[in-house]
Amino acid sequence: MFDKLEALETRLEELESRLAAPDLYDDPANAAKLLRERNNLEPIVAAFREYKAAQHTLADAEEMLSDPELREMAQEELAAAKGDIERLSAQLKVLLLPRDPNDEKNIIVEIRGGAGGEESALFAGSLYRMYSMYAAKRGWTAEVLSASETELGGYKEIVFQIAGEGAYSRLKFESGVHRVQRVPETESQGRVHTSTVTVAVLPEAEEVDFYLDPKDLRIDTFRSSGAGGQHINKTSSAIRITHIPTNTVVECQDERSQHKNKDKALRVLRTRLYEAEVEKQNAAIAADRRSQVGTGDRSERIRTYNFPENRVSDHRIKLTLYKLGQFMDGELDDVIDALVTADTAEKLKAQESA
Repeated sequence: MFDKLEALETRLEELESRLAAPDLYDDPANAAKLLRERNNLEPIVAAFREYKAAQHTLADAEEMLSDPELREMAQEELAAAKGDIERLSAQLKVLLLPRDPNDEKNIIVEIRGGAGGEESALFAGSLYRMYSMYAAKRGWTAEVLSASETELGGYKEIVFQIAGEGAYSRLKFESGVHRVQRVPETESQGRVHTSTVTVAVLPEAEEVDFYLDPKDLRIDTFRSSGAGGQHINKTSSAIRITHIPTNTVVECQDERSQHKNKDKALRVLRTRLYEAEVEKQNAAIAADRRSQVGTGDRSERIRTYNFPENRVSDHRIKLTLYKLGQFMDGELDDVIDALVTADTAEKLKAQESA
């Protein structure tokens, strides 16, 4: 481990020297790449330097033990240094865990109503609001890419992008089935109904991640449906793109501009195809990309939202909180932090077994 840390420290020094060169910024893409690498290395190297300092303190304290006048102070420094070394050693093991290459990416979230009809569609809208509020709290942006609304204001399906540093690292464990237990507004006898919604969180694929060959695409235009007033009767601005080799179909009709709808549809299509390719590769090598915290499978029930009891329960880590109202207002960090911690612990366990 320490040979690797020495190499990373040397690499950080090289990066800092390179980033100080004015000519680097003639190539913005390369400069951005080196900046990201430096930012990733800085916390690891900082902890390593602190670890080495603690080792020196330990050695000095051990030398001082032979001096009767300094023994008491030496024992205090010795104990503090040993504590620091133990803490930093554990911290470095976590920092050296392989990083998910998608962690810093923007995400595309797909929410679909499941069992429960209109109540499910309404809860899909509640989840969209919840994630949008969480994004706003973190200074991220949320943009709807496509949506299919119901008469009562819910969503049969809504697809949106969340853009911000680390969006995937924080929300990647949200994929799966979300179950809601509450009394629907349309329920006259006050009975609690159970409905489900599926969520998929995908790292947004950029053009460099997945190339779409124009020859593989069929692009159709049609008139928008739903809200829009007279506009929908005049122009064919909605876009449907079919990826012929996989028969993957994406539609977008949220914008009045055909060009904007096409751009949004291509972003969703590229991301879906990229995710499918990644999943295929993971299955082929039986990699445990998503830890025991959850497989990310959309058929897996991951969480229950019980409104009568003001309770949210994450079944993967057996965590229950009685503050559902705050949770639905985007205060997700208690659960997300616990999921990240559980995932890290599982990766450390796998690393130690290996």
